[in-house]
Amino acid sequence: MSETVSLIIPTQRRLSGLSVAARSVFAQQGVHPARLELVVVDNDQVPSAQATVEALATEAPFPVVYVHEPKAGVANARNAALARANGELIAFLDDDEEAPPNWLAGLLSTRATLAADVVFGPVRGRAPPEVTRHRVYLETFFSRLGPAETGLIEDYYGCGNSLLRRAALPDPHAPFSALRNHIGGEDDLLFGQMKARGARFAWAGEAYVWEDPVPSRLSLDYTIRRAFAYGQGPSAACAAATPPNYPGLAFWMAQGLVQAGVFGLLAAVKWLLRAPDFAFTLDRAARGLGKTLWWGPFKIEFYGRSAA
Repeated sequence: MSETVSLIIPTQRRLSGLSVAARSVFAQQGVHPARLELVVVDNDQVPSAQATVEALATEAPFPVVYVHEPKAGVANARNAALARANGELIAFLDDDEEAPPNWLAGLLSTRATLAADVVFGPVRGRAPPEVTRHRVYLETFFSRLGPAETGLIEDYYGCGNSLLRRAALPDPHAPFSALRNHIGGEDDLLFGQMKARGARFAWAGEAYVWEDPVPSRLSLDYTIRRAFAYGQGPSAACAAATPPNYPGLAFWMAQGLVQAGVFGLLAAVKWLLRAPDFAFTLDRAARGLGKTLWWGPFKIEFYGRSAA
């Protein structure tokens, strides 16, 4: 029999998005249901998604497992799901994503053809019709672009829309670092460790998913803060290395300072001129500033908070 697959959806008080994501998983084609299970991990203090998951399970063509992980944090949630999952392969989908019917088959085909340990696919950001201001930028921000064609790759991406071979994980049941619960990047840390151990990464160009951000995220206030946090990633990684990579840290901080200065000035000019690509330039400035201001009081936490 072919390898079994556990599809994992972490969620926190997004019942509508969870329902869309789960039903898109139920509608997958080209993969026998006997190979599949869905694991939904509810990262809320109370089991707020349990009733929704139980109702969705009545529609499912394969088993649905509900996991309640009250300890806030995306790493905690992913680890809790993996501890309950039975699959030899693990596919991650976010609760604001929707997978087309051939999504999983595309990931599996690429993994088999290229003997990959991790396969990533594109993410296509999708804003509702009423969002008109900075629409192109916002949809691009929530998208994940990659190579033009399917094949092996050297770089790695985030967990949303990915397929992992469990046996290739450094810890098959709890591979995500709890140190990243508050700042995110737990997937980057894991994939970096796997790369150092010789893991093979692949890109499945046709295995895309749609991403529908919650309305509160479709604003420059959110995305620029998020861009700043993304910028902090390489500098923080150098500082957290054992031993710390001080030359790398100096390089990223210096690069960030130049990037923030050049694109910050350019963004100011474009704002005055009301240029349509102003948001893209401001985004680059924010990422540069994040590389320079990456420590202590400047760290922005997007994850690991209990839902109120």
